Amino acid sequence: MSADRLHRFREKRDFSKTPEPRGRGRRGRGSGEPRFVIQKHAASSLHYDFRLEADGVLKSWAVPKGPSLDPREKRLAMPTEDHPLAYGDFEGVIPEGQYGAGEVIVWDTGTYRVLGDEPAGEALENGHLSFWLEGEKLRGGYALTRMGGDGRERWLLVKKDDEGADRRRNPVSTQPESVRSGKTIEQLARR
Repeated sequence: MSADRLHRFREKRDFSKTPEPRGRGRRGRGSGEPRFVIQKHAASSLHYDFRLEADGVLKSWAVPKGPSLDPREKRLAMPTEDHPLAYGDFEGVIPEGQYGAGEVIVWDTGTYRVLGDEPAGEALENGHLSFWLEGEKLRGGYALTRMGGDGRERWLLVKKDDEGADRRRNPVSTQPESVRSGKTIEQLARR
C-alpha cells in the first residue's frame, strides 16, 4: 500500500538525475516510536520540510518560516506529497532542472508520539494531530491543524505551551546547521 502512496513522489522526479532516494516501501526500523524529520530546503524559496512517519510513509508539509518554540506563533504548513521513509536520511543537492532543485540538510530528527487515541494517519485524515517530539533540537508538544476556506488545503503547525516552549529563542536562526553533517545550507551550496 505504501508504494501507491509514493506514486506522486516518484512521478515528479527523474531518479537518473537526482540523488534523492526512490524508496522501495517499508523498511524495518527495529523499535517503537515513529520518526520525524525536518529538512531545511533551499529550493526556489527557503523553507523547512516537516515530515512525520505514518502509514509506512513520511507525511510531509512545507513550512516557510520553520518551526517555532513560541506557542503564540502559528506557522503555515502547506501539504506536499508523501515521501519514502528513506528520505528522512537524505541530505544533499538536488540538481538544477529537477523538482525541488537546491540544497537539503537534515535540520532536526528524532521520534514522536501521538497525544490522543487516534493513530497518526487517522488523526491527519480528520484534520488535527497533537504529538510530542523528541528531537535533537525540538522537544515537546505540537499540533497540526487543517484549515478550511478557499479550497486549498493548508495546515497550521503550533507549539504547545509546555516545558519545551521558549518565547525568546528561535531555533531556526540560532541553530542553522544539520544534525547529521554539522553543515549549513550555505556550506553545502559551496561544495
